[in-house]
Amino acid sequence: MVQGNEAESHDNSNYALDRLRELMRAGEFGAEGRLPTERALTDLLGISRRAVRRALEVLEAEGLIWRRQGSGTFIGERPSDLHPHLDSIVAGTDFMEIMEVRLRIEPQLAQLAAMRAKPADVERMREIAVKIIESGDADARELWDGALHRLIAQSAGNQLFLSIFDVINRVRQDEAWRAIRERARSNGEAVKMSFTQHTGIIEAIAAHDPARAGEAMREHLLMLQERLIRVTSMEASDLGSFSEAS
Repeated sequence: MVQGNEAESHDNSNYALDRLRELMRAGEFGAEGRLPTERALTDLLGISRRAVRRALEVLEAEGLIWRRQGSGTFIGERPSDLHPHLDSIVAGTDFMEIMEVRLRIEPQLAQLAAMRAKPADVERMREIAVKIIESGDADARELWDGALHRLIAQSAGNQLFLSIFDVINRVRQDEAWRAIRERARSNGEAVKMSFTQHTGIIEAIAAHDPARAGEAMREHLLMLQERLIRVTSMEASDLGSFSEAS
């Protein structure tokens, strides 16, 4: 048990804020980005609940976390109000429509990120890119891939663009779409190529080179689109062959 001055120094809002930032940067709150309850954070950090609550208020004011009544506290910015309508959008969208929109939106986001991203944003992008290639399963790989692309969108510093991106990202999270995308990345060569392209995008952003960042993003998405077309064409061909044989 911490005693005396040490306990007093740790039982304050600044300490709570610093520790929460460290834990968030380290990805300690799981794939869903959901924070533990205030009581659990109090026990985890060994500080008062009031200090935890004040630190959370600061993080929320900075846009680093958001809260939903009855559901909890989550890392990131509050989702757009468009989300209640996304189920119908997902149901009526195919992967080609998604890629058409991504090809027109994300290169521009990469360009803006090259103009506005902070050094800490770039460093986090590099960390996430490594997590993608080091992930041992498809679910984790897709999760971190989405996190990287969203961080680039967030670093662009345009809230309207970010809201549009969040709609696209929600469609990307649909189970059927994720399954198709993972099949397009199912071999080691595709994963390595994706890592190389992600690195190129990030380094262009770090160099504050909008033209190179936008083109690197466009090439990355074109490669994914090509692989998606190839995978779905092969599956359609196999299905046709099976039907004829039956």
